Amino acid sequence: MKYEVILFDVDDTLFDFGMTEREALQKTFQAYNLTHSLDEYLPAYKEISSVLWRELEQGHTTLAELGGERFKRLFAAIGLPIDGSAFNQDYLVNLGKEVHLTNGAIELCSQLSDYRLVIITNGFDAVQKARIGGSPLCNAFECLVTSEAAGCQKPDKGIFDYVFKQLEITNKSKVLIVGDSLTSDIQGGINYGIDTCWFNPHRKENKLGIKPTYEIHELMELLTCL
Repeated sequence: MKYEVILFDVDDTLFDFGMTEREALQKTFQAYNLTHSLDEYLPAYKEISSVLWRELEQGHTTLAELGGERFKRLFAAIGLPIDGSAFNQDYLVNLGKEVHLTNGAIELCSQLSDYRLVIITNGFDAVQKARIGGSPLCNAFECLVTSEAAGCQKPDKGIFDYVFKQLEITNKSKVLIVGDSLTSDIQGGINYGIDTCWFNPHRKENKLGIKPTYEIHELMELLTCL
């Protein structure tokens, strides 16, 4: 086999994060008796959240700061007197209960039993472990590494060092990372010197000059790369 270890991103790769996020937000908003439609808040939340996640990738904020800050900014923008940190904790609990897999995720992982499969994700440790542990993929992975546990996030080389140390990997040529984010998964893999596979189901145009080793539009297409 060309590769022995496959590093998988979670959100918008193996798991449908859009649906996960929406369901968890809906339940949390209902718990706080917010009667307006989630659609009224969602565009502002997504804009705030995307800015903070980019800042996290760039090392300008921490995961702990990001959590409460996104809702603090949201409620300030829409004029609601709600504690952003408390809301975030409740949201994370709900997020950990949501399991929505991407099409082909179960089938793909079942075809990769000869490989060492690893999760590498920029996310909250308890949330990601709960979601994966509650899914049909609960036994598919040898190791689950979150940025919270590693103390750094993709594309930082430190999270890859953490994975390689945990798995005692010495040969980078035997490792492939699969993910949807050019700036996080693909750039991180390139920086570390491992092959990369960009999962691009919506066929987005790559305007960043970041060149993955492979590009796939459906998860099962990964088998052709292997």
